[in-house]
Amino acid sequence: MFNIKQLIFILGIFLSILTGFMLVPMAFALFYGEETIGDFMISGLFTGFIAILCLQNGRNRQFNLNIRDMFMLTSVTWFVVSLFAALPFTLYHGINYTDAFFETMSGITTTGSTVLSGLDAMDHSILIWRSLLQWLGGIGFIVMAVAILPFLNVGGMRLFRTESSDWSDKTMPRTQHMAKHLFQVYFVLTLLCALAYHLAGMHWFEAINHAMTTLSTGGYSTSDSSMAAFSHEAHWVGIVFMLAGGLPLIMFVQSIQQRSVRLWNDQQVKGFLLFVLLVSCSLAFWLWRHQHMDFIDALRLSSFNVISVITTTGYGLTDYQAWGAVASVVFLFLMFIGSCSGSTSGGIKIFRFQIAFSIMRQQIKQQFHPNGVFKEKYNGHRINDDIVRSIMAFFMLMFVVILGLSIILVSTGLDPMTSFTGAITAVTNVGPGLGPIIGPAGNFAPLPDIAKWALAVGMLLGRLEILTVAVLFHPKFWRF
Repeated sequence: MFNIKQLIFILGIFLSILTGFMLVPMAFALFYGEETIGDFMISGLFTGFIAILCLQNGRNRQFNLNIRDMFMLTSVTWFVVSLFAALPFTLYHGINYTDAFFETMSGITTTGSTVLSGLDAMDHSILIWRSLLQWLGGIGFIVMAVAILPFLNVGGMRLFRTESSDWSDKTMPRTQHMAKHLFQVYFVLTLLCALAYHLAGMHWFEAINHAMTTLSTGGYSTSDSSMAAFSHEAHWVGIVFMLAGGLPLIMFVQSIQQRSVRLWNDQQVKGFLLFVLLVSCSLAFWLWRHQHMDFIDALRLSSFNVISVITTTGYGLTDYQAWGAVASVVFLFLMFIGSCSGSTSGGIKIFRFQIAFSIMRQQIKQQFHPNGVFKEKYNGHRINDDIVRSIMAFFMLMFVVILGLSIILVSTGLDPMTSFTGAITAVTNVGPGLGPIIGPAGNFAPLPDIAKWALAVGMLLGRLEILTVAVLFHPKFWRF
């Protein structure tokens, strides 16, 4: 049986937090004298009213969530929050609700796909709201990845289970303690990123917006030209802090607490950084050799675009499709990968590929030594059958979801390239796809409404690691 009252109460908490954050764009609208102050005031009052109703009707002295409640809460919360967070976009210059919801879901899931244009002349309050949604979505996913997903054993995430990944009364304070430290580190890194962007030539408003969307690996910008509108120094700042956003935030916390840098001791971090270095340098050499670029410029362009895609940030700097077929194939592959577990990025995640290669290596050894016993480990943890099954299920479900989304998009009249890469970029939360419509230089506005709703669902599935939502469609989940 679901604990309905408790779920409603928690939804009320999230909606009240959303209401509070609506005061931020209201303050910007007031400061700049923008008419959007009324849009955010109406949205805030309505969201706050619903939040109060949820808090009143869901109040219960007993508070004990079971695993079924956690699956339901994890899926429903992100969807409901997106419904209300879309209201300011709907009231702003009459944007239809489909576009508003798409923009909001893309923001909260830190995907970065956009249907809006004319960003350079857009109201400051709307721009800060877009960035704030991505910033909140980034820290929200980190807390979920550290505290909830390992407990639910989603996609092999049990490997990263910590002492706080338990929902008993005994360990709940530890979970809250860890969430507090994660938020503090996230906030400080955002401030450092904003300062670095400002020193690189951005105005403070641009620096703050891009800092929020860089650390969250979201990719929303204040300009239609995205990062191409800013200096080369700003690109290098983006490279550094996108990498930071792609690393496990909990390891920053542990490094600070233990006063020693521990990032390199983690197998997935080491694999992620080496892979980024290899691909970036290879593409830089390709550009220097075949596009006749200066090598430093080639390294800047290749590194920025590679890191932007692999961390699922999705900033636009240059149309890498113009680099040739080899580069296009490389970036198509990078869309799937993602960075580290416990980071703000989407995608499949490096650790799943590493474990898949370990399993493949084990199977090859088994062919030569049929009676041998080979125990593969990852970061000191034995890779048991439970983890293998979970990861294989994740790979299969991701393939099925991408295939299903591609079929839906093709049926709306879109070309195969747009449909396939659109499905990939939604589920992996990258942002841009490939092709002339939704490529690095394109926009999702021309897509039919049905395609936008389908992609919004794909973004949510990808952000919640697919299995979290897939459980809701199993008949046994609803048997009490």
